[in-house]
Amino acid sequence: MVEGYMTAVVKQHTTEGADIIKKEIPIIGPDEVLIKVKATSICGTDVHIYVWNEWAKSRIKPPKTMGHEFVGEVVEIGKNVTSVKVGDLVSAETHIVCGKCKACRTGNAHICENTLILGVDTDGAFAEYIKVPESNVWLNDKDIPLELLSIQEPLGNAVHTVFSGEVVGKTVAVVGCGPIGMMAIPLLKTTGASAVFAIEPVEYRRELAHKLGATRVINPLKEDVVSIIKSETEGYGADVVLDFSGSSIAIRQGLKYIAKGGRMSILGLPDNEVPIDITNDVIFKGITIHGITGRRMYDTWYQVKGLLRSGLKDALKPIITHTFPLTEYQKGMELMIKGQCGKVVLYP
Repeated sequence: MVEGYMTAVVKQHTTEGADIIKKEIPIIGPDEVLIKVKATSICGTDVHIYVWNEWAKSRIKPPKTMGHEFVGEVVEIGKNVTSVKVGDLVSAETHIVCGKCKACRTGNAHICENTLILGVDTDGAFAEYIKVPESNVWLNDKDIPLELLSIQEPLGNAVHTVFSGEVVGKTVAVVGCGPIGMMAIPLLKTTGASAVFAIEPVEYRRELAHKLGATRVINPLKEDVVSIIKSETEGYGADVVLDFSGSSIAIRQGLKYIAKGGRMSILGLPDNEVPIDITNDVIFKGITIHGITGRRMYDTWYQVKGLLRSGLKDALKPIITHTFPLTEYQKGMELMIKGQCGKVVLYP
């Protein structure tokens, strides 16, 4: 049994910020696994919790260890655990589901009625150790770099969004080039999209989107997105629109340049209701709008593993722009808040 104290980044108070503290190493139950964290990456959700926005105020109950994207080594297993062993290199699906509700029982556990999320509802991965239910543990290939293994969870979000419909030979607009939007670009380029339009207001991220292979990078603050995409697609518009921005303006704009019969998949979370012209922009255009949450369990994880094995890992490397010790997590948070980074990885 692993005992003692560990360093962790904990949201202790209902104000902006977080604290580095010493706390007891988690004690596992019979169906749980204790993992020594090797690398953990910062997600937009972590930033929301850190700055203490309205969503965080309504959801988080401090004290809570932050973080949910990670890779680590199994150091202890519960008496009922059979699928992993001490020494295995693992990550975890971050949605802890009930397995009993209608969604779970019909192959849709990613929209479980009773979902709990690591680092949100339970203690997370910004720590030296984390405990996870056996059912959530994902066995990793040891020849993939740790920093890439730590970002499989958000990569799964990108994979779910991109492949929720056909993309081969399609013109695709990637709206919002935060870390997950950035991941969509090499996914699309390596799986046969005919053109990828990256739409992003922050210069740093536009430059990174170009480096990742976007066909055309557009600044929505200075350029006419609708006219550019129309002109680049023979007047038809983009076959597929993938929204990672959560921007009401961007979503409504996307409905103007999406092609008839097109697909819009939305992962970004708007802060408020988004008014849209359903008659002209949805019904008469015959489009499909698909809401994306999490990863399909565990179809998406198998897709991610296969893509990393097939060579995607090299295309993804530019996305990881900064690394810090866990104790310097604030530097990563500041970069995320300013939009001056790709993916930030922390090492406990």
